[in-house]
Amino acid sequence: MSNRPLIIDLVFYSVAALFAGATALWTTLDSHAQWGAIAFGGYLPAAICIAILLTQPGPVWRRRALVALGTALAVTAIPLVFMAIERATGVSGRAQEEVLVVESSGARLLDTGSPYLHADAIAALPEPLLGYNPYQPGMALFGVPAALFGEHWWTDARLYFLLAAVACAAAAVRLLSGGPGSGAGKGPLLRAVQATFIFPVCALTFATGGDDMPVVALMVLALAFAHRERTLAAGLAIGAAAALKLFAWPAAVVIGFLVLYGSHASSRPRGVAMRRYLAGFAVPVAVTMPPVLAVDARGFFDNVIAYGLGHGVVTSPAQSPLPGFLIAEHLPGGELIAPALLGLAALVIAALLWTRPPVSAASAALWCAGGLSTAFMLMPSTRFGYLLYPVVLLGWWLPLRDAIAGTATGALFTGVAEDETAVDDLEYETGPGPSMAVEWWR
Repeated sequence: MSNRPLIIDLVFYSVAALFAGATALWTTLDSHAQWGAIAFGGYLPAAICIAILLTQPGPVWRRRALVALGTALAVTAIPLVFMAIERATGVSGRAQEEVLVVESSGARLLDTGSPYLHADAIAALPEPLLGYNPYQPGMALFGVPAALFGEHWWTDARLYFLLAAVACAAAAVRLLSGGPGSGAGKGPLLRAVQATFIFPVCALTFATGGDDMPVVALMVLALAFAHRERTLAAGLAIGAAAALKLFAWPAAVVIGFLVLYGSHASSRPRGVAMRRYLAGFAVPVAVTMPPVLAVDARGFFDNVIAYGLGHGVVTSPAQSPLPGFLIAEHLPGGELIAPALLGLAALVIAALLWTRPPVSAASAALWCAGGLSTAFMLMPSTRFGYLLYPVVLLGWWLPLRDAIAGTATGALFTGVAEDETAVDDLEYETGPGPSMAVEWWR
């Protein structure tokens, strides 16, 4: 039996321990330093456990999974709860600004029917940055527990971000796993879980901020539903993500192309599948956006549109030195060049989607990862933390791809076996059998 999975685990946990230790020592953010100190005590024992497993004979998948579960608790759940408890007792610097923003927007939603403040009201605040809510209206729901029951560790918005992401990941695992030859293998599914809950950028985000994690987890769930041809459910999942953050809208377009042109499209009426997908997408968006727009359209514009384009009363703190930010800051006319490049990239990606749409959920995951990465690189206001989106999507590409390979000789070709074009398209995207890339990561 190959030791390669254990060696990959050993390298992964060892590098993650170095990252956590470096974060604890050198970051200037209190919440990040707290995470690094606690997470180092999770990653290092995990690496030691894997090193011990390398000396043990026989199957080790179950023990690898137990190590992964323990590590996820140690580097994600424990630091989150620890900082939530300290924050509830009055210790400052135990949460990033987005947690405060979401919780205050939840209180405003209950009081006024809108989670937003107008720009003039924001300008009058002692800390105007905390007055901006750049999220879609649905994000405020994560702040409702704190608004209803007060500030306790168990009402911290981060806890509900984590619970939502866990529920989505568990549902995706259930959708993609199956009996022999009918779903993804345990190895790729474990890698996906590691990418979502253990990879340092994701674990750090869960513990200190967390608002991006339910969004990307809902994207994953939508892809898993799309793989199972459950288009209404896929629409509901990506619609829920779109009700939280604008980042999900490009992914919704990609999944729409998959529904319309995917390898299963020839076995069912495309119009019916697309209508079901759009209906699912519309439900969460319609429940969250129109009521708020009817009450406070100006607040939505000031917070989501104007602030997002850099026209707020304060500058966005998302200023990592990626190409879009560097162009906007240092080139003459850069504030116009960067958005123009972003728009050009969107047009190029749209043209490529039109000419070569994804024919499987695995290829759709790659489209989403590539498109979002391009957007984050070219956005004038951006940060390295956004790269968690491609990390998670690429992690789930493994079981999505493996699930396709597992059914390549069975249910996947049911109803299309006589359609040579559909089969050729599928094999062009995925190969006729198990992908070597997936096999390598098992």
